[in-house]
Amino acid sequence: MSQSARTKLTETNSAPTGVSATNSVPANLTETNSVPANLTETNSVPQSTGVLVGALARHRTRLVPVEWGGKVLSIGGQAPVLVQSMTNTDTADAVATAIQVKELALAGSEIVRITVNTPEAAKEVAAIREHLDRMGISVPLVGDFHYNGHKLLTQFPECAQALSKYRINPGNMGGGKRRDDNFAQMIEVACRHNKPVRIGVNWGSLDHELLARMMDDNSKLAAPLGAQAVMRDALVVSAISNARRAEELGLSPNAIILSCKVSHVQDLIAVYRDLAARCDYPLHLGLTEAGMGSKGIVASTAALSVLLQEGIGDTIRISLTPEPGGDRAREVVVAQEILQTMGLRAFTPMVIACPGCGRTSSTVFQELADRIQTYLREQMPVWKNQYPGVESMNVAVMGCVVNGPGESRHADLGISLPGTGEVPAAPVFVDGQRTVTLKGDHIAEEFQTIVQEYVSRRYGARAI
Repeated sequence: MSQSARTKLTETNSAPTGVSATNSVPANLTETNSVPANLTETNSVPQSTGVLVGALARHRTRLVPVEWGGKVLSIGGQAPVLVQSMTNTDTADAVATAIQVKELALAGSEIVRITVNTPEAAKEVAAIREHLDRMGISVPLVGDFHYNGHKLLTQFPECAQALSKYRINPGNMGGGKRRDDNFAQMIEVACRHNKPVRIGVNWGSLDHELLARMMDDNSKLAAPLGAQAVMRDALVVSAISNARRAEELGLSPNAIILSCKVSHVQDLIAVYRDLAARCDYPLHLGLTEAGMGSKGIVASTAALSVLLQEGIGDTIRISLTPEPGGDRAREVVVAQEILQTMGLRAFTPMVIACPGCGRTSSTVFQELADRIQTYLREQMPVWKNQYPGVESMNVAVMGCVVNGPGESRHADLGISLPGTGEVPAAPVFVDGQRTVTLKGDHIAEEFQTIVQEYVSRRYGARAI
């Protein structure tokens, strides 16, 4: 070793600064196998800090009623967070649109929005409502208006009356005085028919005049914000200023709902936190243009879960792009599952199933889990009235002995199927107790029968 290298070390192999010379430990530990200060010397774990479990208190908002045919839904206040969806049919085709609205409603959508973009579409809205009423579907309809909504609502009063709520995008109503006049015309119709309005701002159609003015004002600041921050602020300003304008025109503050849609997760979280801090109108949440498949589901879940956990949001929609020939109702199921897995609502019994591993080389447990989950969801349109409370039931379908019996005991109903090399028997647990062991080729059918009997026995009495 060179002399220069030796001078970098002391004769006792000194340690770096902050560590003592004799096999030292970091300063937050003592020199004799010490443990952190929040632990005792006998391998103890830290004491519980009493962390609260569950979402934060709901953001306080006004209560907005949405009505049709004697049915009244409440948005905001302390009312449950509602699930919304939107059709993708041509509204001018009244039959096709009514059928899809029915499918969405039966899947669990509590409010359904339809496009009203042409005179032909506006003419059919009342017919769509009539079709639904004849089918016994009382779900409220929301008209989605852009560009020409002021004309359509004025020229087709039967359309204005048949809708339960209007969605207005202030960024798609022209500019200057024309925009103000068009907006005022729509608010006047809402007041005349006693309809609530969602003022829905979208960053893809943000008021260009407002954004330009705010960008100019920002550039004059000593420390200007970035363009993205100004755009987020402009979304909030547009929503609130148009709500205030609607109030000036005579619309009750208890008939106004706001939304500020963007397509990036972090932007959506930031915008809605700001919006919630600056107003008390109910808020509709949704990640616009979320995308297809898993990307759309993951992005929507990531954004909405943060906001819902913070008590922000009164209605939600999952804007999934359907796959070709895909089921439009999938967005409804995703919205329900977000709310239910967070413990905010209960819609349908939940199936707990393990992901599978090398111990579960067969597909028996996967097929059974899928079968039971499909069966439970298909039964809910009848069960929700016949068996009150069944939506909170948990069913476990497990694939081997490792966690199977334990998870099954934790559920209301559970079955632990045999893994590879295990005894070909499937113990069933009911309310934590092992009751029967299923064997043979008809395990799926027998377990489904057990589920039906359990539901009838446990929840049927509540309906009496």
